Amino acid sequence: MTDDQGTWHEAAALSALTEGEPYGIEIGRHHVALYRVGNEYYATSNICTHAEALLSDGILEGCEIECPLHMGRFDIRTGEALTSPVEIDIRTYPVRVAGDRLEVCLPV
Repeated sequence: MTDDQGTWHEAAALSALTEGEPYGIEIGRHHVALYRVGNEYYATSNICTHAEALLSDGILEGCEIECPLHMGRFDIRTGEALTSPVEIDIRTYPVRVAGDRLEVCLPV
C-alpha cells in the first residue's frame, strides 16, 4: 500500500520484537532497525551515519541507540544525533501495528 510518505511493508511479527533489543531487517534496498520500548514501536535506518556500523548490533537504552563501533548515540524517536562522534542524524520511518505484525513505511 502506498501513501504520501511511501509504501507500507510488513516488517516483523510483534513477537519477534523484544523490549530493549534492536532488530535489524532488510526490505529491498533499505536497511532498517526496529525497536520496542514499552508498548511503542520505532524504526530507523540501521546504518550509523558516522562509520556505517549496524545499529541493530548496538545497545538500546530507553529511546537511545548506541552505535557498537564508536559509541555515538541517536534518539530513535527523532533520529537526532546525540553524542560524539556522530554528527549526522539517522532517518526515521513511520510504523504501524497491523494485527500481530509491525509494518514500516519506506520511501519509494
